Amino acid sequence: MSAGRIRLFVCDDNQEFCALLEEYFATTPDITVVGVAHNGLEAVPAIIETQPDVVILDIIMPYLDGIGVLEQLNQAKLKVWPKILMLSAFGQESFARRVIDLGAHYYIVKPFDLDLLSARVRQLMAGRVLPAPVPLRMEPRVQVRARSLDEVNHLIRDLGIPPHVKGYRYLGDAILLVLQQPDLLSAITKGLYPAVARSNGTTASRVERAIRHAIELAWERASDRLYTMFGHTVDRSRGKPTNSEFIALVADRLRAESRAS
Repeated sequence: MSAGRIRLFVCDDNQEFCALLEEYFATTPDITVVGVAHNGLEAVPAIIETQPDVVILDIIMPYLDGIGVLEQLNQAKLKVWPKILMLSAFGQESFARRVIDLGAHYYIVKPFDLDLLSARVRQLMAGRVLPAPVPLRMEPRVQVRARSLDEVNHLIRDLGIPPHVKGYRYLGDAILLVLQQPDLLSAITKGLYPAVARSNGTTASRVERAIRHAIELAWERASDRLYTMFGHTVDRSRGKPTNSEFIALVADRLRAESRAS
């Protein structure tokens, strides 16, 4: 650490979010952003070169995701392992276990307060930088109260998806399942789609296509509403969210409402 300042590297494919972090940390007296990458392939060599104290690493990214970045950093056999703080739009135990094994130290679920993020960065650096990973800790999650299909469907309609399209019903079922079993998001193709298909007498591939079409309608009809509702987790420049991102965003929105109620 140079002159007592924490050297921070940020890797997230949302360019607006990265710019927000750079602007925010520019006002902090003890944290300096030494590098930014918008995909995993850029991140690995940049982290090796800059040797930051702390890496903020998003899980969902193009070309190489956050887990892939951790895997490649392990192969690089770094002399000093940086503190790694993972970001995700959803928090599942399966992801947590995987990133623990690969060397992450902390896990924060989007959306979050930037003051909380900076506090966690400082807490990670309170001790010496360890050459090997230490156990990851997760932000406590609030239990989700029971949600009815009507509540979920109301939010889906509010995002511009009409009830007559098949994806409307499939999305509602998928979101309810994820609220009950968050781990399904880490197995969306082999777990979530088949589960929705079974309850609707169709196939997993048709569920996937119908949900994708419904999200396209939401993006075409209500992209401003999506941006207002989900903030920096929706990136206009990158285009519409993927199926898993959209489902995760809506599920987290409902969790946030549960926390506030």
